[in-house]
Amino acid sequence: MNTLIILSAVGVLALFSEMLNFKKALGAIILLGLVGAFAADVMAWNTNRHYYNEMMVVDNFSVAFTGLLIVITFLWFIMSPDFFREPSSRIDHFALIIFALIGGQLMTSYNNMLMLFLGIEILSIPMFILAGSNKSDLKSNEAALKYFLMAAFATGFLLFGMALIYGATGSFQIQNITQFIKSQQGNIPVMLVAGILMMLVGLAFKVSAAPFHFWTPDVYTGSPTVITAFMSTVVKTAAFAGFFRLFSMCFESSSATWANTIWALSALTIIIGNVTAVYQTSFKRMLAYSSISHAGYMLMAILALNQYAQGSILFYATAYSISSITAFAVLLLVSHLAGNDSIESFNGLAKKNPLLAFATVLAMLSLAGIPPLAGFFAKYYIFTAALQQHYTGLVIIAVMGSLIGVYYYFRIIIALFKSENDDVVIPVNNTFKVFLVVTSVAALLLGIMPQLVAGIL
Repeated sequence: MNTLIILSAVGVLALFSEMLNFKKALGAIILLGLVGAFAADVMAWNTNRHYYNEMMVVDNFSVAFTGLLIVITFLWFIMSPDFFREPSSRIDHFALIIFALIGGQLMTSYNNMLMLFLGIEILSIPMFILAGSNKSDLKSNEAALKYFLMAAFATGFLLFGMALIYGATGSFQIQNITQFIKSQQGNIPVMLVAGILMMLVGLAFKVSAAPFHFWTPDVYTGSPTVITAFMSTVVKTAAFAGFFRLFSMCFESSSATWANTIWALSALTIIIGNVTAVYQTSFKRMLAYSSISHAGYMLMAILALNQYAQGSILFYATAYSISSITAFAVLLLVSHLAGNDSIESFNGLAKKNPLLAFATVLAMLSLAGIPPLAGFFAKYYIFTAALQQHYTGLVIIAVMGSLIGVYYYFRIIIALFKSENDDVVIPVNNTFKVFLVVTSVAALLLGIMPQLVAGIL
């Protein structure tokens, strides 16, 4: 609860920073606020307390995912300030990002479906604005419109599903719904089954699972790159945390009604994401389809729901977020210099800036699942969780998808070392260098000692 209060205070301060004339210190204030929020979050470990008439719960699951969201947001704030054109624009962006983070925290710690919906909306509304924040770019405007329309459509499914579940169980409270499902001894009302499946559709949209992924490439490509970096890490992690909590803590007893659906969604998402990424010539669009494929892998943890599932999805979200934000950070610099985000713009980067090239290599290898980087153990834990539940066929599809992923990730690595005639040097400030070093070391460290994250849940 202290974490929520601190983040809310930081968000309100950001809104009033220009009026109260401390906008120059806003960046430092936000970073300090995030450190304080992280400290408060860590102090809540093992407390397992309920708040707001038991509508929110602070347990180890919520603490771990909230901590991850705060850390990734902290890294985002380190990376992003130089890429806003005007100070006033930076202030607006920073405030909206903090409020989106608050929504993400609610999605990790809800104990009532109304709080889940509130968290989704608090997260989504700032992202609609941020996606279209480059007002002079028609692609950004299009991204915001598509995101808004598709999200509204998905929210309709989510709310209708909640209404059906309430009609069947008489409660929005997670524990009450769980007890109702167990009391039916397998004879679950059709209304409840329909509600679960409709909520599944709404959440599948939020995590970019196929066939509800069509918005993702256009929104990721059209949004400002710095916003896409936040969208592909913090937003996706929060969405999966909410998805996993709902199905592991509320609908687990009814898994026979939805397991086959998630199996199909996971397989389809892995195949479509990886195969389509192969044909992309834009690095940014390739990362969008890569993000879709990784959603397919994380769905396997929701399907497994065993003792390995919680730790595996937390570790996967951590490894993916670190590598993804590194890739987008490099893209920010390269595209700013080249004027486009094509894969060819990375040609010769190893000569232009060895640090950027080294960070890109580690990010691509980790996303591809190559040992000894974090991405390898992320997939290993996910596949182990699925195999424990005898989903061998799905694991085989996932392994094949990973092999396809190696191809398009290595396209980037090969481009880095292509010879270029020009001797352009890409300048990188000290703050950005520290950011790249920290994320690269984190990817290596988690690959060498995965138990640092995987073993805490």
